[in-house]
Amino acid sequence: MDKLKQIIAKNIADLRISYKMTQLDLAEKLNYSDKAISKWERGESIPDILVLKKIADLFEVSLDYLVEAEHPVKPVSSVKRIARFQNHAFITGISILLVWLISTFIFVIIDLAADTNKHWLSFVFAIPVSMIVWLVFNSIWFNNRRNFLIISLLMWSVLIAFFISFWAFGNPIWQIFILGVPGQVIILLWSRIKVPNKIEDSKIKTVD
Repeated sequence: MDKLKQIIAKNIADLRISYKMTQLDLAEKLNYSDKAISKWERGESIPDILVLKKIADLFEVSLDYLVEAEHPVKPVSSVKRIARFQNHAFITGISILLVWLISTFIFVIIDLAADTNKHWLSFVFAIPVSMIVWLVFNSIWFNNRRNFLIISLLMWSVLIAFFISFWAFGNPIWQIFILGVPGQVIILLWSRIKVPNKIEDSKIKTVD
């Protein structure tokens, strides 16, 4: 049994490293603590079958792959993973460009239909909308820990957009930036919240 634990430990560690993930990254995807991942990779304990299945699905391998020392069938190639990452990045970029295309369309329509010189504000508000699009796709495909940075950029871009809007209409309200201070503190504190630890005693089968 000790030999099996070491095989599983090595396979999990190798797969995680091949996907360029830290123990914390893997812990967040499995909704476990990084301490649990560390114990698995040291062979001190092993995940139960449901967690092993989740790990196998995450790394696109079979359950057999996780318990075998030799692997006649290799996991998903790094080339395929890179291609998938690039596709996701392209889709994200195209979606953000679409926001700016819509903003340009709004700019042109207002310029043709209305007697105002404030139509450039459509580009100002395209910035926070772009942040929202980035946040959505980052949450789906990329590193969720980056979300806190994006949320910060979103908050400040919204405040700047409203400040510029008020300034454009002759009523600059710099006090609006004061809202960003507690907002940023909340985001920082939120980023420090740990994922609830599904403690090893209840979710990990420890083999003595």
